[in-house]
Amino acid sequence: MDWLQVVILALLQGLTEFLPVSSSAHLILVPALTGWPDQGLAFDVALHFGSLFAVLLYFRRDLINMTASWSQSLVTRKPDDDARLAWGVLFATIPVGLAGLAFKDQIELYLRSPFYLAMGLVFFGLLLGWADWRFRGARTEGQMTWKDVLIIGCAQALALVPGTSRAGITITAALMLGLSREAASRFSFLLSIPVILLACMLKTKDLVEAQVAVDWSSMTLGILVSAVSAFLCIHYFLVFIKRIGMQPFVIYRIILGVALLVVFY
Repeated sequence: MDWLQVVILALLQGLTEFLPVSSSAHLILVPALTGWPDQGLAFDVALHFGSLFAVLLYFRRDLINMTASWSQSLVTRKPDDDARLAWGVLFATIPVGLAGLAFKDQIELYLRSPFYLAMGLVFFGLLLGWADWRFRGARTEGQMTWKDVLIIGCAQALALVPGTSRAGITITAALMLGLSREAASRFSFLLSIPVILLACMLKTKDLVEAQVAVDWSSMTLGILVSAVSAFLCIHYFLVFIKRIGMQPFVIYRIILGVALLVVFY
């Protein structure tokens, strides 16, 4: 890959990983429009590591407090708010892990077409807009119940369907449960950590087994650009979400879904 391709794909990964707009749709549409070849497994791993580093860095203080409280709760059996949030992130990750093991191959085989991507973008985009308009409340992530965690975790499993958007579906579910925009977004970002980590581990395993040659300069640049863009995306999304709401993302998803249909059909 040339440097321009590396930078554009890394920017796309960094920005769309945490916005409710579906990163998979962008990474399919851009090569189709530009004629670029597939970026390959090694570069895909690099971009995910960049996104993971960004979210770990952004929430570093929260994660330190959550980890300390979670460890203490193992001894005291009396979790505080940070420990409950940590347990919530762990429990909400279980459904997507089980669904991935059970259905990943079938989804890759039958639902990776641009048509299903476009339908997922539009349908789940409209669902996001409806949740933001109809159900949004003022609850914080610290006020979630175990039932809330289970529902959001099961919703996250739907992100395996292309075009859904992991961030989009988890924010949608959280809004439907009465969380505020900020709380829904923060919990979605925290949920991304174990999911991206698991994806990186699985892809790294595949990479080692495939014995693919690695272009270290492209990977290094990709990690850097993905990390910086993801960090800025998280920051400004949380800063402006009160004012902009979810509707601009809904409109964008519909336009992107139509664009996929136009390009491929």
